[in-house]
Amino acid sequence: MRNIFAVAGIVIKELYLRKDFYVLFILTVLVCLIMASVNIFNDQHIVRYLKELCLLLIWISSLVIAITTTARQIPAEREQRTLLPLLAKPLSRTQLIFGKFLGCWLACGLVLVCFYVFFGALAASREHAWPVANYFQAALLHWLALGVVVALALLGSLVFAAPSSNSTICFVIVATILTVGRYLDAVALARAEPLRSLIYAFYFAVPHLEIPFEMRNLIVHDWPLIGWKFIALDAAYLLFYATAFLVAACLVFRRKPVN
Repeated sequence: MRNIFAVAGIVIKELYLRKDFYVLFILTVLVCLIMASVNIFNDQHIVRYLKELCLLLIWISSLVIAITTTARQIPAEREQRTLLPLLAKPLSRTQLIFGKFLGCWLACGLVLVCFYVFFGALAASREHAWPVANYFQAALLHWLALGVVVALALLGSLVFAAPSSNSTICFVIVATILTVGRYLDAVALARAEPLRSLIYAFYFAVPHLEIPFEMRNLIVHDWPLIGWKFIALDAAYLLFYATAFLVAACLVFRRKPVN
């Protein structure tokens, strides 16, 4: 575990040295502050649209940070010729993969803390309320969903040659899941066999990241808290897929030449 945490610490420090997070955070703050200063038809419920926009920007920014940060981890080690010295130390390939995953995932968690604190302060300035438990549930599932994305991008970095192609493919996969994934069961009903069974199999096989994505409605429409047992089930579901992608990445890296 000491080796894993050491690698994770390097990844977190790398995120703070790069400008990705600062640029996305400043853009999100500026857009949200501009929208918060607009008063449309003196509508007191316009804050709902503000919250929905802010949460959408938080999701987009966090996905960009998670995918781009993870996609360049292993390729950067190869380009800088530091991969072999790392593995020459008492550090196994599995420990390196777990360390890279943990560092990227914890970095995403720190990013989400900054985003959600800003969002809570902005929403409280308009609504004069701060439902901390609602924010915690949304942020927790958001962070666990990013764990799935980080593990997927880490696996892609071992399969695809360039970080750009890996990032593009990961963005396409995640965007497709968020927009189309929930409708695949309805699409399957309108198809004949064996296509129906294939679509159903794909529907149940892919990780449904739209579940934490729709947690935005909990905050936007001021819905009551979701039962914690359902949150625990969703967390176990997301952790299962993150673990599956991470194990796949370890198996691929174990057979991959590093020179």
